[in-house]
Amino acid sequence: MPFPPPPRTLTGPRRRSLLASAAGAALLVGCSTDGDDTENTAGSPSAAERARARATTDSETLLQHYDAVLAAHPTLAERLNPLRAEVVRHATAFGGSGSTPSSTATAAPSATATASASASAVPATASEALAGLAAAERSLADQRAKALLDVPGELARLLASVAAAGAGHAYLLTEDAK
Repeated sequence: MPFPPPPRTLTGPRRRSLLASAAGAALLVGCSTDGDDTENTAGSPSAAERARARATTDSETLLQHYDAVLAAHPTLAERLNPLRAEVVRHATAFGGSGSTPSSTATAAPSATATASASASAVPATASEALAGLAAAERSLADQRAKALLDVPGELARLLASVAAAGAGHAYLLTEDAK
């Protein structure tokens, strides 16, 4: 037994087709960019350039914090050097030099870093110094997680990755305090 024909024959596109086409067009528009991420408008840096510069500065400042703690508490070197090495890689990934007075993860902090340690008021106890580093890592991770919403693709992925690493560092720095 054959099926009866539909009650009326539709001409033109169906509603589902139009909705699918509109959704596809919206996706294509959302995925396209207006130009390079580093494009300038009237000589001012783009949002991506500003975010990258800020991330570089923040990583280098955090690196100085690690160096100050290491200068004040050299017994923490074994624990902090792997985390410090990651911070160096983060600074480099954002375009910084990744160097401070002690630019390798295994090197002892130099006299400049020692002077920086006394100027930045590193806590007297190792546990307080670790808590301070953990707070700095956590704060920076939160800041980067918020900033990634305002930057384009690749930089957003980098910020997200580094923010996750920073949150992991904060956890590792506070792990023994429990």
